Amino acid sequence: MWSPGIVTEALPRSTVTGLHWPALPDSVGASLLAVHYQLARSEWWPARQLTAASTEQLAALLRHARDTVPAYTQRLAGLPLDDPQALTGAWHQLPLLRRAEAQALGDELHSRAVPADHGRVIEYHTSGSTGRPLRGVETELSHFFFGALNLREHLWQRRDFAGTFAAIRTKVADAHLPGWGRAIEAVFRTGPAVTLPIHTPLDQQLDWLLEHDPDYLLTHPSNLRGLLLAARDRGVRPARLRGLGSFGEQLPDDLHGLCRDVWGLSLADVYSCEEAGYIALQCPQVEGHYHVQAEHLLVEVLDAAGQPCAAGATGEVVLTTLHNFAMPLIRYAIGDFAQVGPPCPCGRGLPVLRRIHGRARNLLRLPDGSRQWPSFPADDWLAIAPVRQFRLRQTAIERIEVELVTARPLESAEESALRQMLQSRLGHPFQIVLQPVADIPRSPGGKFEDFVCEIDA
Repeated sequence: MWSPGIVTEALPRSTVTGLHWPALPDSVGASLLAVHYQLARSEWWPARQLTAASTEQLAALLRHARDTVPAYTQRLAGLPLDDPQALTGAWHQLPLLRRAEAQALGDELHSRAVPADHGRVIEYHTSGSTGRPLRGVETELSHFFFGALNLREHLWQRRDFAGTFAAIRTKVADAHLPGWGRAIEAVFRTGPAVTLPIHTPLDQQLDWLLEHDPDYLLTHPSNLRGLLLAARDRGVRPARLRGLGSFGEQLPDDLHGLCRDVWGLSLADVYSCEEAGYIALQCPQVEGHYHVQAEHLLVEVLDAAGQPCAAGATGEVVLTTLHNFAMPLIRYAIGDFAQVGPPCPCGRGLPVLRRIHGRARNLLRLPDGSRQWPSFPADDWLAIAPVRQFRLRQTAIERIEVELVTARPLESAEESALRQMLQSRLGHPFQIVLQPVADIPRSPGGKFEDFVCEIDA
């Protein structure tokens, strides 16, 4: 059995005067270690054992939702919550909760009797990248599980907690922090962290990264790709950097290879959302496999008929949170599509996703009525012209508008070659309209999509 291991520099943090080893952490640290002890075992359980445990927790959540959440009183009426086998059989008859409905329900999704030992109720807001921002609430307990899975992800990727952790993301300032965050510092002694807002111009980001020279970097995939291309152009590399992490966006097909080619590093991607936290973590042994965090939420991938997808098939992602008793999300369709993977050769029993495709609006529409998720490797562009950033928008069934940030004005031959490349990659002779721009801004939530279909379905 593979063990996450703890590097020798990662000394547990003790809060007892004069006691350094064995360490006694504070109550939060002790609870995190207790949960991690269980997670380190349950990830190896066979699927049947994982399903049995999650079904028991699901039934407890559903009873609470039926009794205390107005939006679920009728929705869950008649569901056999005391018979796990019958519950499993009736589950797929339960209607999906879509984002527009959740937004309209508002406080009707909030529990009227949150258990006192689940802690304070905390409000959160989604970024609204779909055009439908959502205000939600969670408990301190559900947020605690976010910290526990954050700890799991660090341990899976064998990060050295003594190093410096850098994050370029939203909701942060240009700051120096004493540690890696409460959930990690409650358990281990850590090195410092540095943060930078993601809206900082890319060249300044690279200068900042070279100045601070961290051991690890976390940022959005599109931002990481921009940093890698800028670093390759300048022939620079942070000397101490030994690990890369990404989150928050669809992962470009070429990003793993680009990380290896430019900086000689592997990439660990995370699939998450504001409403549910960590959905799936990249397997530490098998690139391209994401392990669903089945101890914390139920993840379904459904086809157009609402049936579970088999391995290899792509469908809609539907979530049920298992520990948020303040605002349970039951069969919540978040708008993403993902491909189901086979059992992982690493041996973990956690379900596998192979690829997260992103939103339906990221699908290209072809004139014959078919759809596909397009892919645009950076090297295809750079082999033709000095393209620094791009975004494609399908504004009509035969028309693709391409915003381009380039190092210099393009020559007519380069523009012609770009149109031919895009028509070949998209599989149809679309009208390609190139639009030079000085910058392509991110959404207010800091995310970036390199392709968006603007045609009504």
